[in-house]
Formats: sequence, structure tokens, C-alpha cells
Amino acid sequence: MDNIKEFLPFLIPLIIAQLALLAYTLRHILTHDNYKRGNRKIWLIITIVLMNFVGPILYFIFGKEDE
Repeated sequence: MDNIKEFLPFLIPLIIAQLALLAYTLRHILTHDNYKRGNRKIWLIITIVLMNFVGPILYFIFGKEDE
């Protein structure tokens, strides 16, 4: 238990960044209709299942349509 207290100052900013990126990604998926590859359902599943940094980053690289 003492080990986790040592890492807490590093974990809290990472968790906040992860949740902010996830929220921004979900908002973007739900408010836009056009995607480079796939559709809304596929990107929602990928983003939620891989909700660590992987899902949102994959969406912004492969799914987000250039404006």
C-alpha cells in the first residue's frame, strides 16, 4: 500500500489526461457524421474498449475526418 502512495503524484495527472482525452473523443464521435474509415458505432466500440490512451489516439489518427 505504501508503494501506491509514492506513485500517486504521477498517476493522478495521467488519469486526468486519460479521462479528458476520452471525453473529448466521445464528444467528437457523437457530434460528427463523417469519418475517414468506419462509422460511428465502430469508433464508439474501439474507443470504449480501448479506453486507455490507445482508443482515442487510434480514432484521431485513423477515424477523424479532416475538416
